[in-house]
Amino acid sequence: MKPALLWLRNDLRLHDNPALAAALAGGGPVLPVYILDEQMGAASRWWLHHSLTRLQADFAQRGAALVLRRGDPARIIPELAAQTGATAVHAARSFEPALRDSDRAVDAALRPHNIGFHRHLSTSLFAPERIQTKTGGAYGVYTPFANACFSAGVPETLCPTPAHIPGLPGISGDTLAGWSLLPKKPDWAAGLRASWTPGEAGAHARLDEFLAKPVREYATARDIPALPGTSRLSPHVHFGEISPRFVWHRAAALGDAPGVKTFLKELLWREFSINLLWQHRDLRTRPIRAEFAGFPWAENAPALRAWQRGQTGIPIVDAGMRELWQTGWMHNRVRMICASYLVKHLLLPWQLGEAWFWDTLCEADEAANAASWQWVAGCGADAAPYFRIFNPVLQGQKFDPTGAYVRRYVPELARLPDRDIQSPWEAPPQILLGAGVKLGSSYPYPIVSLAEGRARALGAYAALRGK
Repeated sequence: MKPALLWLRNDLRLHDNPALAAALAGGGPVLPVYILDEQMGAASRWWLHHSLTRLQADFAQRGAALVLRRGDPARIIPELAAQTGATAVHAARSFEPALRDSDRAVDAALRPHNIGFHRHLSTSLFAPERIQTKTGGAYGVYTPFANACFSAGVPETLCPTPAHIPGLPGISGDTLAGWSLLPKKPDWAAGLRASWTPGEAGAHARLDEFLAKPVREYATARDIPALPGTSRLSPHVHFGEISPRFVWHRAAALGDAPGVKTFLKELLWREFSINLLWQHRDLRTRPIRAEFAGFPWAENAPALRAWQRGQTGIPIVDAGMRELWQTGWMHNRVRMICASYLVKHLLLPWQLGEAWFWDTLCEADEAANAASWQWVAGCGADAAPYFRIFNPVLQGQKFDPTGAYVRRYVPELARLPDRDIQSPWEAPPQILLGAGVKLGSSYPYPIVSLAEGRARALGAYAALRGK
């Protein structure tokens, strides 16, 4: 039996991995290989190191060695195929533009040698071309897209975890340490280590914990950042440590339990984002709504830096930005608040926020990150209107009414009463004094007044419409 290459990307798992199952079905030995994606942000690189560490151990336990390489896949994959005598290469389908280009280059390099390049649906629930409108077009609005997905149904067949994987010994590769994915000086990853367990086992444990109880309260609890009301599966799903198809069916098996349908819809927002990236290769940089290309954004490097550091003077915003920096993740409700504040109150381009999230999110997903930023900025598909501007104080009062979330990440405000913690600049001097808060010293004044920021944003939008 001829060997097969298994080219792993965002499918770093053994369970329900169609590419792995297909490689094993050939009957010969399998060489798993991972080629480093040099475009990852810092937090994603940290996650990748630990995910690959565990995946290497999982392969070794079953008889195969995961080979690590760095460089151009269009050179590396054909070289490995020639070295091993492989007649087939199996990989997950990719939807990111750079990986799609890489797939085409690899396919072109393999074809003259009669080596088959087989791509399998592994990182999403549906192939983008499957979910189409009645006229055969792509969806640009989420709700009908989600309805079409529910109607189409997710296949229930899952690939079991193989007990044995016949490997190919003697193939050299890089070492993880040689890739220097982990931070050194300063080591900023302590909060990430305390918050996450990357790898397939950690992904399944996280799903089990979520489905045991939190999913039943998901419809409401997911909006309360102080509660463990979200799944926190996004990094695991992004790196493919757990199959989205498996997640879907585990949740759907709970039937009509409260929160389940809402959770499934969130999985479909990820699918919708993939669909948008499939249609718009430049989703990270160019607005879907072309008129927003001429939006009169401001330039304000100090304001951007204050936002990035969680020093805007708006407690719920600062709490979110600090959570992101400390843990590599931010609660979804707070993401919307922080993003709205950047693009509306500060009038800074959404691309700057997208780039910061790309570097600091463990799950920095090209499709979901860009689509979500465009949604907040009002320039994406099915986006919230630009003139809908979150008031971060009211959002904080509604979704963090006791200030528990703010107190966790902005401890300098922890002694303020509930009624003042979301807007300390409005607190009486004696309250600030008693809480040990000195505005402008221990905690900043707002870098822009909310009324002024709102008025400026609406003025900019009016100018755009005037064009």
